[in-house]
Amino acid sequence: MNDEYYMDLAFLEAKKAEDIDEVPVGAVIVDNNKDVIGYGYNCPISSNDPTSHAEINAIRMASKVSGNYRLINTTLYVTIEPCIMCMGAIIHARIKRVVFGAKDLKWGAAGSLYNIAEDKLLNHQPEITSGISKEKIKQLIKGFFKNKRSK
Repeated sequence: MNDEYYMDLAFLEAKKAEDIDEVPVGAVIVDNNKDVIGYGYNCPISSNDPTSHAEINAIRMASKVSGNYRLINTTLYVTIEPCIMCMGAIIHARIKRVVFGAKDLKWGAAGSLYNIAEDKLLNHQPEITSGISKEKIKQLIKGFFKNKRSK
């Protein structure tokens, strides 16, 4: 299985967010054995929780499944570039690799607005891969906001 396969799973999570009128962002976490151990989607509005981003929800689940708050040797697949909060959680969890689809020029903290993953002052620098299924994801996001504006 490759990055596109897992990004498709994250995309399905993003669709769940869209279905409840949340910004469609989805994430999955895969362990060293290529098993999905966590998944999540954005739901800060419906949960009244500003930390309820897709990445955070996936990290919470993966930590419970693995029985460890350190997610060493895992890969996080997320449809949109993580924000500052999510990159902080990724670094605290020691996630080895982050794969995202589309950049987030307003909030992105993995290369667009900030590049927290390359900050040598921090004790962990996850590997970043971007652009996986980028066009499909951009269309989902653009369609969501176009629909919001037309209501």
